Amino acid sequence: MRILVVEDEPELNRMLKKRLTEAHYTVDACDDGSLVQDYLACAEYDAVVLDIMLPGISGLELLRRMREKGDRTPVLLLTAKDGIEDRVAGLDSGADDYLVKPFAFDELLARLRVMVRRASKSVSEVFTVADLTVDCAARTVKRGETAIELSGKEFMMLEYLIRNAGVVLSRDKISRHIWNYDYEGGSNVVDVYIRYLRKKLDDGYSPKLIHTVRGLGYVLRVQE
Repeated sequence: MRILVVEDEPELNRMLKKRLTEAHYTVDACDDGSLVQDYLACAEYDAVVLDIMLPGISGLELLRRMREKGDRTPVLLLTAKDGIEDRVAGLDSGADDYLVKPFAFDELLARLRVMVRRASKSVSEVFTVADLTVDCAARTVKRGETAIELSGKEFMMLEYLIRNAGVVLSRDKISRHIWNYDYEGGSNVVDVYIRYLRKKLDDGYSPKLIHTVRGLGYVLRVQE
């Protein structure tokens, strides 16, 4: 899952990005409200962690603009203010939850999980291609009746592929989604993880599901 963190306190921004990444989320982070619209236009997020007090544009104003555009991405507001008026203002602006600083990271993580689960409860998080089944909520993978163990990064890559089944994904798109950096021609990290996935998901199974599209990238599909 991909999270956008918007927090102008440098130390808290770095901590949130580090801890969420360790929890196997893909994380983008920025510290200026005026940049948030660019992030939202360039990527799809499962949730946004949004500070209220920001340079450029306030968190509440950003939230109002998101909702006015029909963007229903779950938003967890962060604030140093604990007054009832502030909570009401945040929730009335369209926030899904509210957390007062200082907070325990485990509580933030739990609230994120609840928000994302609530937002997706009407949308299946189980994806199937041929006999491959991926439960993105439970983080389980099966090929037929065989459970397959994946590392955190392997699962993130498989989730990205299966959510875009049938769509050719370039190395650049994959590297930006999984590792948050642009693909460089000399790097083979994407190819290495594709090889790991093929070994676990395709070797010994039929049909093969992960395919190379020469000059373009990779796609997960049943080859016709």
